[in-house]
Amino acid sequence: MTIALWCVFAAGLLPYLATTTAKAGLKNYDNNEPRAGIDQKLQGYRGRAYAAQLNGFEAFPFFAAAVIIAHMLRGPQHLVDILALVFIASRIVYLLFYLAAKGTFRSLVWTVGFAAVIAIFIVAAQ
Repeated sequence: MTIALWCVFAAGLLPYLATTTAKAGLKNYDNNEPRAGIDQKLQGYRGRAYAAQLNGFEAFPFFAAAVIIAHMLRGPQHLVDILALVFIASRIVYLLFYLAAKGTFRSLVWTVGFAAVIAIFIVAAQ
């Protein structure tokens, strides 16, 4: 398996790191209805972790599609691997900036990750 495909695996797991951060030690959490009002119950870093989780699930399909398409088209593997690692690194830093309430930096890092996905499509098409 290529580095880029391992990155797809990692990208699929990253949102669960955020949700674990959001819900760990939360009082009044009802596992029978885990989504009932969770966005109103979570405040501070927990609320931001929950938002990061949602964004992680939103970003995942585009990234996974890019990597899979690059493999199907036999794009330059070394570039796809590097760009996939850039995406994973940006998602980790994104989560950290989200937890720290650093919105401007978070947005900049999100842009880096998004650009990496676009670049995967571009290098695959060449």
